[in-house]
Amino acid sequence: MPLHRHAPGRSRAGGLRRAARGLVVLVAAAAVGAGLLAAPAYAAPSVEEIEAQIDKQWQKLEPTIEQYNKVRAQLKVNRQKAKSLEKKIQPLALETELAMNRVADLASRYYITGPSQEIGVVLLNSKPDEIGEQMALLDRLASQERRELEGVMKIRKKYDDQKAKLDGLIADQEAKEKQLAAKKKQIDAEIKRLEKSLPVTVVKTTNCPTIKDVVSAAARTAIKTACAQVGKPYVWGATGPNSFDCSGLTQYAYKAAGIYLTHFTGAQWNEGKAVSRSDARPGDLVFFRSDVSHVGIYLGNNQMVHAARAGKPVNVSPITTMPVAGFRRPG
Repeated sequence: MPLHRHAPGRSRAGGLRRAARGLVVLVAAAAVGAGLLAAPAYAAPSVEEIEAQIDKQWQKLEPTIEQYNKVRAQLKVNRQKAKSLEKKIQPLALETELAMNRVADLASRYYITGPSQEIGVVLLNSKPDEIGEQMALLDRLASQERRELEGVMKIRKKYDDQKAKLDGLIADQEAKEKQLAAKKKQIDAEIKRLEKSLPVTVVKTTNCPTIKDVVSAAARTAIKTACAQVGKPYVWGATGPNSFDCSGLTQYAYKAAGIYLTHFTGAQWNEGKAVSRSDARPGDLVFFRSDVSHVGIYLGNNQMVHAARAGKPVNVSPITTMPVAGFRRPG
């Protein structure tokens, strides 16, 4: 067979292999283009998952806070004890100092600088038996000073020992307080980090449930402002900041968002855009009764925050407790 000729079977097999490789490349390219072979996308945690993480962190934080409170309470008691002991020690310290000065004066007069002029007179003018009596008197005076000093020092040592124990306890508690504060700060930072990861459309406040899908920035501000008033008393005619009636609360909340509403439910009914119950979303005003005599801020899930009535503070409650007249969207 000539060298430039190949067997027909072998030529066809090589062509098939090349065609197959080309087909695989084309299919792979098409798959990549369609995103079929791309790495799986990272799914951001849901609001519920983030809330669960925050709850888990809070379970760690709450015992730390209570331990922190316990240490602070003990620290306060022990500091008061230390102050009380300090007051008792102060007069003893003065008494000790005076006694030491008297003994030092005796030592200086009779043992360092030699006999004083008065002793010299006693030695020169007194009879031998009288001199003995004078010296014995001086010895007794010195002994009395020593006994007085020893008594004072014993009492002072007792209080000093107690104060030393208290000072050690206070130092230990202050160190624990710093450790607990550092731990609390760390957990607080983690909770804040988790809360920041919540979508912008989520409103999370202390006094209201976590609210999702709050699209309007004004609504978010109004909800946060209204929820911050939970617990404040109802006073008719009041528009805050210490007390509210129903339309006073809604006016106050939306004023924080830059939207002014009249302090009157009838006017607020006409100042907003009408929305159906099915289209109502968090931040909308919800009105009640046929005369629209009551209003609250809708939070979703059939919940609202409102200034309820005399005798009841601003609170979160179901909108099903009164006949709903309709919803309005301010702005």
